[in-house]
Amino acid sequence: MIRARRARIVATLGPASRAPDKVLALAQAGADVFRLNFSHGTHEDHAATLEAIRAAEAVVERPLAALADLQGPKFRLGTFQAGRISVGPGARLRLDLDPTPGDSHRVYMPHPELFAALSPGAALLLDDGKVRLKVLDCGPDFAETEVIQGDGLSNHKGIALPGAVVALSPLTPKDREDLAFALRLGVDWVALSFVQRAADMAELRQLVQGKAAVLAKIEKPAALTDLSAILDLCDGVMVARGDLGVELDPEEVPVAQKTIVRAARRRGIPVIVATQMLESMISAPVPTRAEASDVANAVYEGADAMMLSAETAAGQFPLEAVSIMSRIIERVERDPNWPGLMDAEHAWMEEGDADALVAAARKAAESSSTACLAVYTTTGTTALRLARERPLQPVLALTASVNAARKLGLVWGLEPRVAETPKGLDDLTRVAASMAADLGLAEPHSRIWILAGTPFGSPGAANLLRLAHAPAKGR
Repeated sequence: MIRARRARIVATLGPASRAPDKVLALAQAGADVFRLNFSHGTHEDHAATLEAIRAAEAVVERPLAALADLQGPKFRLGTFQAGRISVGPGARLRLDLDPTPGDSHRVYMPHPELFAALSPGAALLLDDGKVRLKVLDCGPDFAETEVIQGDGLSNHKGIALPGAVVALSPLTPKDREDLAFALRLGVDWVALSFVQRAADMAELRQLVQGKAAVLAKIEKPAALTDLSAILDLCDGVMVARGDLGVELDPEEVPVAQKTIVRAARRRGIPVIVATQMLESMISAPVPTRAEASDVANAVYEGADAMMLSAETAAGQFPLEAVSIMSRIIERVERDPNWPGLMDAEHAWMEEGDADALVAAARKAAESSSTACLAVYTTTGTTALRLARERPLQPVLALTASVNAARKLGLVWGLEPRVAETPKGLDDLTRVAASMAADLGLAEPHSRIWILAGTPFGSPGAANLLRLAHAPAKGR
């Protein structure tokens, strides 16, 4: 199964979609990566879901990636005596460490680390930003606040501190247990929630130890100020617009999205745009026109993938959501203006031989007689280098590692496949040309550029660019 598009689709699995037959249907409809959301479900649920992903992979005969999304810390208020209170602008509300159920004057906030991050004048957002508080006075165990906006609060509503860096690891004890379990299962990607600084990603990398690729979810404004250092420690990044939109003003979210996508593209690491892309399809069979434009905008930006969350995890129309997203992507990529946008911005080029060879491969492939590019890669690095150049021809990424092939399923424009390590130049040429022809990427006698590194099978820089032609049918 070959995708007729370069941008990829991440589908979140949940009660509406994790049955084996539904996972297979989503893969056939266009899902390339499946997200296991560890904020919900049991370990048994996730184990069964991954088994369904691997079964679907065998049927569609293309690598499917599994992404484990760790929950991260969740800050919530305590309870109220009556279950909820009414508050309005100008009202005073004290937050403290007293676990007694609250009232309209005070409430329990069981997070000493949040009090430590507060200062007079700081803002607190409650209930996804529906209630906004201003800190008037604070200490290590209390905060006196004034309600700036909002009209009510109920038990256990979420808390956010826009702009503040909380002295707390984003890896909670639950996350550490979930991470160990996900790595034992054999997931391909691990996403860390609520990243604030580069040290958070360094901690995750140390725990993962190369058993999976690591991805930072950018959903805290503080992460934007440390974005460059964070990306230096990532294999991928996600624009998590849901929580990011809670702490940023609405007009700032599109700018943040473009900033993150552009920074990731310059580094040549895959970037996912996520949250509320086709939100109305949770309960409707078609998206709004604004949602279709939102997906299209991410494609025009050159994002590697778009993610569906509740649309596929709990919605009424998961299959339709994937199908329509795929159609939107394909339509944008047929726009005559789209190639120019892809060509307008490329990743940073280093001075090494491998980057020069990758750039040469992309340039050589621009000829109209070139059907596709093929790249041999051991760990996926050479394929990533080629993908970051955004070649418009299909790219067949060949690797002897099924794990590397699955990870590459998230990357723009790549068609990863498992193939044995070449025994020599003739074998390299024959396998690449034959597979390109068999998969329908190249017509008989059409030109194929092959990028590889020698010695074969050893991780390292590409040092070989070879021209081949697709075989005639029946050969």
